[in-house]
Amino acid sequence: MTGHSRFAIALALASFACGGPPEPDFQVRETLQQLYVTHAEPGATLEVLRNGKVVQTGVVDELGSLVFRGLEAGPGYAVKAQGAKLVTRPLTVKSAADLTPRPDLYTSQPLKPGFNYLTMRDGTTLSAWVTMPKGKGPFPTVVNYSGYAASRPGKPIAGFEFLCDEFPVVCSPPEDGAATFAGMFGYATVSVNMRGTGCSGGAYDYFEPLQLMDGYDVIETVAAQSWVLHHQVGMVGLSYPGISQLFVAAQRPPGLAAIAPMSVIGSTTTTLLPGGILNDGFALSWVSRVLSKAVPYGQGWERAQVDAGDETCRENQLLHGQLVDNVAQARKIEFHDPSQHDRYDPTTFVDRIQVPTFLTGAWHDEQTGPYFFLLFDRFTGTDAVRFTTLNGVHIDGFAPEVLAEWHAFLELFVARRVPWEPTTFRNFSPLIFDEVFKSKQTMPTTKWSRFGSRAEAVAAWKAEARLNVIFESGAGDPKDPGAPKGTFTHGFAQWPPEGLTAKTLFFQPDGTLGDGAPPPAGVASRFRHDPQAGTRGILGMGGDIWAKLPRYDWSRNADEHAVVFEGGVVSKDTVLLGTASVDLWLRSPVDDADLQVTLSEVRADGKEVYIQSGWLRASHRKPGPAATVFWPAQTLSAENHAPLPVDEWVEVRVGTAGFAHVLRAGSKVRVAVDTPGGTRADWRFAIKRFPAEVEYLVGHDAQHASKVVLPVVENVAVPSMPPPCPSLRGQPCREAPLHRNIVGPTR
Repeated sequence: MTGHSRFAIALALASFACGGPPEPDFQVRETLQQLYVTHAEPGATLEVLRNGKVVQTGVVDELGSLVFRGLEAGPGYAVKAQGAKLVTRPLTVKSAADLTPRPDLYTSQPLKPGFNYLTMRDGTTLSAWVTMPKGKGPFPTVVNYSGYAASRPGKPIAGFEFLCDEFPVVCSPPEDGAATFAGMFGYATVSVNMRGTGCSGGAYDYFEPLQLMDGYDVIETVAAQSWVLHHQVGMVGLSYPGISQLFVAAQRPPGLAAIAPMSVIGSTTTTLLPGGILNDGFALSWVSRVLSKAVPYGQGWERAQVDAGDETCRENQLLHGQLVDNVAQARKIEFHDPSQHDRYDPTTFVDRIQVPTFLTGAWHDEQTGPYFFLLFDRFTGTDAVRFTTLNGVHIDGFAPEVLAEWHAFLELFVARRVPWEPTTFRNFSPLIFDEVFKSKQTMPTTKWSRFGSRAEAVAAWKAEARLNVIFESGAGDPKDPGAPKGTFTHGFAQWPPEGLTAKTLFFQPDGTLGDGAPPPAGVASRFRHDPQAGTRGILGMGGDIWAKLPRYDWSRNADEHAVVFEGGVVSKDTVLLGTASVDLWLRSPVDDADLQVTLSEVRADGKEVYIQSGWLRASHRKPGPAATVFWPAQTLSAENHAPLPVDEWVEVRVGTAGFAHVLRAGSKVRVAVDTPGGTRADWRFAIKRFPAEVEYLVGHDAQHASKVVLPVVENVAVPSMPPPCPSLRGQPCREAPLHRNIVGPTR
């Protein structure tokens, strides 16, 4: 036996005497279908072996970390450096069944006001910021959960320090506006950074299963706290922390009392690929912004935590460089693949939500978009649901009349008491709303405090209409045009509203819209594809979409780049609510067309008001199984995709997004068809490019009768005076431009 062999045996015997064979000096954590490696040699190539066979390799990043994803659950794994002999202890990649909820974990984690860490079932820690209201607990409590800077330690809100005695949350606010409002209403708040963000551990991936498990664990850990009233919590938040509520609530954590999501998506696909066209404006920029802040120390505040001695935050940064490139993923998506994408689509799982829900959305939301209406008929798991919609923009979930009902909802279903009048908050609310909306509105009084018991109040709440529509937000205060206040509100029992009437108007050769089908003459209107349209928005230079009266630049298209059809004068006030379908007969010299349809109102005073738009890549034209006369419901799937037949007439239905609008007597409805672009503040469209100029034909003869189908609701009382122009939130207003359709033979 050689000296080297004797040395190896002696080393092995010594290591066994110390508790096991020698292992590599890096660390490995087993988690859900993944292995987390930290403290490895930067630049080293590591191998994952299962039963001795290499199944994955990867290169360690500059912080010494590497995440192996997509591993089959089960035992028999090990990790080693490529070319090395030392391997880790036997590893087991976890399945969901291996990572079941652990009540003992939840009850063993006391949280205190200020900065905290919560330990998840796989050992990962998430950072959290906790605030307490004035008084003695237990307190009604809400959770905010997102990849934003949720757990960043709060600093006093500048200019509002004088409110700190009455509202302690003002001096240690959570990063989220909804949580701050809840704190001012007397709620404890817990704001948690998702895995891979802030000071939380792990690596970021958009709504991966681990994030949903974490959401469950967060709710159960917070609900177990001694200072939480009823040991159940609500969830609040607008945008990202609104969307996350849908995902978490579908996991059914027992400690969840209710959710109140604001400004949410309908599905990831409807925001990322509206009509099958990549939204390379807000959708990709949002993902890019989130990813840029999910890298080590990416949100900025983490460095101060670490410099102050937070070793957990320091350690948790190590895996942040292993985030998934969701931007690259998004750019590859051409079709909706149910097997891959349904897990990101709330329409496929909100039926699992069983807790009371208060959901709000603005029809002209410039960020998450106007497709939240796709959720309305899917909430079948609970009888305590309220949807509130209004024209407006992303922040309008905080509009005073919405916030008043939001507060009542939290009182009924989280605090479990008769809603009370937040008089002190109301007295200061003009200052608060002036900060948010530049409008000194006052939060309305609540109608719910009159009930003698919570049971009576809840019964009355459930008896009210499921859908609450605020019309003409921005015009409700004549002295303050653009302020977030509607002129009237109407309730509807369901979506789409019962008794919805289809008003069909046909495109006519002279550019009008008529009740009757067009004549048999074979002429068509034509427009040119505009390859630059997708880069254009509606804000003027320096414009702010959240201003009361934004500086819009809603420009008309040149005659050759659009076709426009205008209806006759409306004889009576007409309420439109739902989606409209613009059913085109199209003839194309190429195999596809990116289409935009836009509805607007041309008023008696010569002003034109934007109503809503819709988008479609014509190769996705096949209506889906949920199609109605108002909504073609394309699936955007590869299975239903088909190129346009070249130089042949084909019907292409383009559905608008949802809207609620009143056409006043004396007005006309206008429909424009063009290339996507120039109708949104933050959305942009990666439209198709062709080697030569393309001109499309839109038919309006008896054989090719293009039309628009409008959603009309009857028996809704409407204020007699039309809103000032401009005033409607999210709806630009301009002098109605003249347009002359270019008409010629059908070829």
